[in-house]
Amino acid sequence: MSYANQSQTNSTVGMQYQGLLALVLFSIVATVPCCVFLFINGTMLFTLRSKTMFLETSRYILLFNLLFADTVQMALSQLFYMLSACRIWLTYPVCGVLTMLAYLTNVISPLTLVVMSMERFVAVCYPLRHSTIITIRNTELAIFAVWTISSLNVLTRVILLLDFPFEDLKSLQMKDFCATETMLLGPMSGVYVAAFTYFLFVLAGVVVTCSYIGVIITARSASTNKGSTQKARNTLLLHLVQLGLSLSSTIYNPLVMAIYKVLDRITFLQIQIFLYLCIIIFPKCLSSLIYGIRDQTIRPILVYNLCCQWRGSLSHPVVPAKAKI
Repeated sequence: MSYANQSQTNSTVGMQYQGLLALVLFSIVATVPCCVFLFINGTMLFTLRSKTMFLETSRYILLFNLLFADTVQMALSQLFYMLSACRIWLTYPVCGVLTMLAYLTNVISPLTLVVMSMERFVAVCYPLRHSTIITIRNTELAIFAVWTISSLNVLTRVILLLDFPFEDLKSLQMKDFCATETMLLGPMSGVYVAAFTYFLFVLAGVVVTCSYIGVIITARSASTNKGSTQKARNTLLLHLVQLGLSLSSTIYNPLVMAIYKVLDRITFLQIQIFLYLCIIIFPKCLSSLIYGIRDQTIRPILVYNLCCQWRGSLSHPVVPAKAKI
């Protein structure tokens, strides 16, 4: 082997080694925060099932539903990220199952925020009727409706997906990394997804905004509990922020796919991990941080559980009186 060929070989091996090292480092940077937030969300979910008061209070039941959907989304997002970072291409059936599960949980979060906003609106504007309107049964029916709407959305996407002529493909192996956008194979799929997404977030935004306005109007009444109204107003503002962050996550995959086509691998991984942490990971842990810190009933038990204590001694910490968010 000549000196020139040997130098070229060494250079190629060096570049491959640097690329592998960068991939490992970026994967660690992306995975560690996700694991931390998955642990926090998991602890929060356990906390909401550790006390009878949480199981018998509508807003905590709704919070559990929201956290469950966010946690599943976070886990799926991490899986999609690792598959794309490692350049692992799945088959269409496997990717289809994963994306349909992502579709299911993506719709549950904004719809649950809508129900939670309505619950706060009733609590402040109709406090005397709150206990008769917001019952455990009605809460369970609302959650069932949320899951039903989300499931019908997934079913519609599956039906649209079946129109694609998979039999004409030489192989079911995908030619790109798995993402929700890569499964929009038919011409009607993209139109439906855009229309449904716009409708969902416009509806959610209108409901949360109207609830906020109703709380502000009620706050001007002299007979209203000012402290409770202020907390409800702040909670609805946070719901608007959460809704906006959920909407921003829909642009992640199209943005990453566009960047992937024009940048080199190292630069792409650097930008991808920044967008991934800001757009995907942080919004999914926001609910745990908001309610875990602000709610005086959840906070001591959550901190206790985060310290890795055994569930058997969970009844020992002193829990303050229930507080309104």
